[in-house]
Amino acid sequence: METDWLLGFAGGLMIGGAAALYLLVNGRIMGASGILGGLLDGSDRAHWPERLSFLAGLIGVPLLLAPLWAPETHLTGNPAVIVAGGLLTGIGTRLANGCTSGHGVCGISRLAPRGIAATVFYILAGGVTVVLFRHVWGLI
Repeated sequence: METDWLLGFAGGLMIGGAAALYLLVNGRIMGASGILGGLLDGSDRAHWPERLSFLAGLIGVPLLLAPLWAPETHLTGNPAVIVAGGLLTGIGTRLANGCTSGHGVCGISRLAPRGIAATVFYILAGGVTVVLFRHVWGLI
């Protein structure tokens, strides 16, 4: 029996648990793009240590775990595609006023219409992007 779904399930539990804990402890939504954006644009200066700690954990924990276990990925070897994907994701999170953690995880769990709508549209946009870049243009 395939057990790859267990990794996705475990990851979902960890993200959901982290979002719930962040909301309970801080009284704010755990949106990674908002946390990063607040550091970059200097808004909400009072919470910069918390924001920096969150981002350090977001980046540091995978780096610490990578030597122990590195899952197989199907990421493209084309650096231009990786950079373009990162830039487009950043632009999209600014346009949508949030990212998958803010809208998808936290918004849907609170039954927020804005979070549900944003999630539907970014899932559709991701599907269209994969079809275009992989099946139409053959770039990934």
